[in-house]
Amino acid sequence: MTGRRRWTTEDILDMAAELLRTSDAESFSVRKLAAALGTDSSSLYRHFRNKTELLRAVADRILAAAMDGYHPEGDWKQRITATALRLREAFGRHPQLAALWGRYGSGGSGSRLVMEEVLQALRASGLPDEEIPRHYHRIVILLAALIASEAGIDTLTPGEYEQGIEQFRVAVLGADPDRFPALAHFAREIRPLGADRRAAFEEILAAHLARIQAAIL
Repeated sequence: MTGRRRWTTEDILDMAAELLRTSDAESFSVRKLAAALGTDSSSLYRHFRNKTELLRAVADRILAAAMDGYHPEGDWKQRITATALRLREAFGRHPQLAALWGRYGSGGSGSRLVMEEVLQALRASGLPDEEIPRHYHRIVILLAALIASEAGIDTLTPGEYEQGIEQFRVAVLGADPDRFPALAHFAREIRPLGADRRAAFEEILAAHLARIQAAIL
């Protein structure tokens, strides 16, 4: 008689990531994961104490993948920008997982790699040590928000995206100039949320880093 297969932690995380690509954290459950693996929930709880711990581990794998092969280059702003773009690209390949980082966080090796690089870059900026944790916190919040917002657009179907664009056009181009004078004035220049996302990401991050640099000088 063939025994039941023993799934490794990596096998479990692989399947969890696959399920999360086509669903979200709310509908995801350990029971669904166990069914997909052909086992029972109790066997998975030997690897993870609960659903939240499992989701944090999935998010951490994305962070680890983002930092794989990374080597610091350039000044402190270039290092933070390079790290941010790596995170953006990694979560862009797994948009359903982007919200997990912002919501559940992570305390694994991937998270430590990101934290270490951003903290080292901030120390290289010349900031006093006592100010670095505050600036680190704000940078991570900014990145998590930008990446999650962008990933939300990437999870839309083509039909949902086109519907959103049409509603945007109606809301903007059809604005009553008496009630919404500023909106009517800028209507033809206002871009949808999904437009020029990489440029917007880099500009917002650059502006934030410039504020930090101004505080140093």
